[in-house]
Amino acid sequence: MGVPLRQQIAVGSYLIMQKIKGKEKYPLVLMLEPLFRCNLACAGCGKIAHPEDVLDQRLSYDECMQAVDECGAPMVSIPGGEPLLHKEMPEIVKGIIARKKYIYLCTNALLLKKRISDYSPSPYLTFSVHLDGLKERHDASVCQDGTFDRAVEAIKLALSKGFRVTVNCTLFQGETPKDVAEFLDYAMELGVEGATIAPGFSYEDAPQQDVFIQSRDTKELFRGIFDLGKKLKRKWVLNHSALYLDYLAGNQKYNCTPWGNPTRNVFGWQKPCYLLSDEGYVDTFKELLETTPWEKYGHDNNPKCAQCMAHCGYEATAVEDTLQHPIKAMLAAFNGPTTTGPMVSEPVINKTEEEKTGAEKLSDISVTVIK
Repeated sequence: MGVPLRQQIAVGSYLIMQKIKGKEKYPLVLMLEPLFRCNLACAGCGKIAHPEDVLDQRLSYDECMQAVDECGAPMVSIPGGEPLLHKEMPEIVKGIIARKKYIYLCTNALLLKKRISDYSPSPYLTFSVHLDGLKERHDASVCQDGTFDRAVEAIKLALSKGFRVTVNCTLFQGETPKDVAEFLDYAMELGVEGATIAPGFSYEDAPQQDVFIQSRDTKELFRGIFDLGKKLKRKWVLNHSALYLDYLAGNQKYNCTPWGNPTRNVFGWQKPCYLLSDEGYVDTFKELLETTPWEKYGHDNNPKCAQCMAHCGYEATAVEDTLQHPIKAMLAAFNGPTTTGPMVSEPVINKTEEEKTGAEKLSDISVTVIK
């Protein structure tokens, strides 16, 4: 199935227009985070660690529409927390659809069966259901038995009613290529439009820190997944650009472009990205673009970013690379990610004794590249 042609044309036209206008920094997907409250407590989540008064806060309908209009991105991802807990979510979705923006409503699907009548099928609305693997793996990841079965039931219900549905899989420590391949096979059998798959980010506030995969291990894992897929002649539909998948397999040297996925949540516009929650907030998208010290973030510049390969930081980079090098992108799409040969070099951030005690600024930490 994959992303419908209608959406591909709309997003492609938007990207071309940004290039014609000469814009160097532009949003691709707005991360609209209207609440942090969730009905699960996943081991690798850093969003639910806020105090109760923060968890009780919500972005209003008007605030959400203002963010969508201010940002102007052609796609809007609505994560959380759990968006279906938000009482105004049906109205928020309708408002975004009226603006002809493509919505990915991210949900654990525990409430989807109960709330599905609040929504109508639309080419602009996709339910992105969180599944971190098959039953045992997923239930362990979200720390609650029975969630996999309930999510699958909701997926089947949504598909039967004509909704667009994708699955969103976060990979953690202990995954094997065989496990992930079996999950992707199952997801395709369900009939979903595609799968989003990416390594988990090591949130500092996450209750378990030993669940996150390091950068080198991530690349080895994805090479194993893609190699197995080729050997088994699988046709998995992954909701990523071909070059981002090649990046996950360790074949592209990319810098983070977090402005491609700006975040608006209950605190404001978050610097610099969806994943770093302690770098400050501003009141407007314009201020976010103009005042964020972008050069202080990314693999080579900030230890917090050293192991990150998340799509919210690097998918936009891959899309920009696609625009700059369309033939390379076409070959990557046709041949699939390279699974043999040397990987790109890994940056290692050297810390002095002062830096280890936090005396220096993160932006002052030097980087050595291993070849």
